[in-house]
Amino acid sequence: MNELIHSRRGSGTILALLLWSSAAPAALPVLQTDTGRPTLAPLLKTITPAVVNIAVVSEVPAAQNPLFQDPFFRRFFDLPENVPQARPQQSAGSGVIIDAAQGYVLTNHHVVDNANEVIVTLKDRRRFEANVIGSDPGTDIALLQIDADNLQAMPLGNSDELEVGDFVLAIGNPFGLGQTVTSGIVSALGRSGLQIEGYEDFIQTDAPINPGNSGGALVNLDGELIGINTAILGPGGNIGIGFAVPVNMASAVMTQLRQYGEVRRGRLGIVIQDLTPDLAEALNIDTSRGAVVTKVEPNSAAEQAGLKAGDVVVSLEGIEVRSSTDLRNRVGLIPIGELIEVTVIREGERKNFRARIEKPMAVSHTADDAVPNLRGAVFTNLPADHPLYGSVSGVVISDVDQDSPAWRHGLRQGDVVVAVNRRPVGSVEELRQALDAARRAIALNIIRGNVRLFIVLQ
Repeated sequence: MNELIHSRRGSGTILALLLWSSAAPAALPVLQTDTGRPTLAPLLKTITPAVVNIAVVSEVPAAQNPLFQDPFFRRFFDLPENVPQARPQQSAGSGVIIDAAQGYVLTNHHVVDNANEVIVTLKDRRRFEANVIGSDPGTDIALLQIDADNLQAMPLGNSDELEVGDFVLAIGNPFGLGQTVTSGIVSALGRSGLQIEGYEDFIQTDAPINPGNSGGALVNLDGELIGINTAILGPGGNIGIGFAVPVNMASAVMTQLRQYGEVRRGRLGIVIQDLTPDLAEALNIDTSRGAVVTKVEPNSAAEQAGLKAGDVVVSLEGIEVRSSTDLRNRVGLIPIGELIEVTVIREGERKNFRARIEKPMAVSHTADDAVPNLRGAVFTNLPADHPLYGSVSGVVISDVDQDSPAWRHGLRQGDVVVAVNRRPVGSVEELRQALDAARRAIALNIIRGNVRLFIVLQ
């Protein structure tokens, strides 16, 4: 799991999953036994059997000079043709049983990413090999399934009802020690802009989250799951700022993972920005919460529904829209083809519109004959509702066949290609042109989550 710390490093601070906690937990209100002894033990006895330990075996490339990948370089210096093989790596995390009958377990995407084997250990020490049903890097949620009897699931709460100051418990497998419970409060809600994940709406908590807690449960005092622990923020250590994916978001992701094995995100076809108090005053709007439509794309679902630039989206499906990030996150989790109700303020009046979520536009397969190693990958122009839209130019990989050469070379759904052999690409057409101009070796500059990397195709 040390590799996970390094791969999620952000500028200025460390966005980490596995660091030691130095923050003092908040004092909890407690239950009492018949003798008057304060305790939370009765609550924990009912919920901790639903939290599991997860051991993952994966392969990482052996350390080597990049020049060793070049066949000409190896022949010129009489080096062996066989390059160093990948080496096995074992890591640990946590998960939560959310369906006892079906054996479904929620955890983090980064816990099981590239896993060759996933072993789930229950609190009663039974061990089962898990099947990865699906995984979504955009929200860092994965769904596993185990074939086991006598499981206990944790009931799902409603993360939309959380308030700052609510007491919470974090349950997981820190440092691989075994199940551990820590406590704290909800420190903040709706945290975004941290560049930890593509779709961010985090619950912030001071409940200590340590190495191995990733994928574990954040629980309210009613014994309900209200979040999946994901990351901590700190300059080299836990300073009491931890983040969890809200259970409502995780549940929406889980629904699509169960049905499709992936999240099939659609779009409305609008460009949006936050409604600030100054902008609300300028638009003569009596609210400072919402998302301002700055552009409606031609022939999009939004245009067909009647939305216009200048509209302020204040509600989606009857639920208040807090910000542009909130709107983008929620639209991104609505299945393609579903009809939704959008409420806007236009010229001081509230208006309701019905729009149907549509597939991303401008999807194109690459020229397979020119670049056989890209077969199986589908590229899409970066949509307006993508988290990186406006901040980078690139082409997003909207799908990758797991039995294809593209998958075997390391390309994954959600990757954003920003350059080919250091030549910037901002559209599918520019990607085609760059690939046509490339010679034998092709280096793709990729953005994956908060990490930039090169993938070399021979």
